[in-house]
Amino acid sequence: MSTATETVKKEPSEALFSKKRLKLITDPLNDSNPVTVQVLGICSALAITVQLKPSVIMFVGVFFVVVMGNLVVSLLRNVIPNRVRIIAQLVIVAGLVSIVDMTLKAVQYDISKQLSVFVGLIITNCIVMGRLEAFAMGNKPWPSILDGVGNAVGYGVILVIVAFFRELFGSGKLYGFQVIPQSFYEMGYVNNGFMMMPPMALVIVGIIIWVQRARNQKLIEAQE
Repeated sequence: MSTATETVKKEPSEALFSKKRLKLITDPLNDSNPVTVQVLGICSALAITVQLKPSVIMFVGVFFVVVMGNLVVSLLRNVIPNRVRIIAQLVIVAGLVSIVDMTLKAVQYDISKQLSVFVGLIITNCIVMGRLEAFAMGNKPWPSILDGVGNAVGYGVILVIVAFFRELFGSGKLYGFQVIPQSFYEMGYVNNGFMMMPPMALVIVGIIIWVQRARNQKLIEAQE
């Protein structure tokens, strides 16, 4: 009596950059932007966007922490006890933030002093902890990395846009270099001192939210 051999067909593995996985990067840039849609990370957007350079460095720091944090938590998700998962996530993030802080002090000490406590506050940044808890704890490493990249870039884009306008109109510079010609000042142009104050950052973020919702009606319908 012959025994029938069953052939087990393996499902094709999902491509590294499939449409579903690419959405993990593209959605935080628009439909689920952590700052303008989820309203997270607002404190740093108000406090450190007076100049473009510290904003870019803050973005790089958050990018490193979110991406690496997502990766480490995803790798350890099956061995972290549920009752201590928040503590474990905080310890992981604290270690990554310490790396960022020490590197920044060694490479860009002046910027480190300018960012001050806000580097340390990355530990409690809602974007970082939110992605670890909502995504990395339940997904494999590669999608977790893509999710971290998307949310970090979505956060960084807003920071750079806000800092661009605040530094340009507040001091006439970009990245520390004079952009508005001296001849403009000689004709009576005056820098807008209000742009250097934190409330103006909130106004710019509000304008970005307004433009975003005007261009993307799905965001308005989702709130109704």
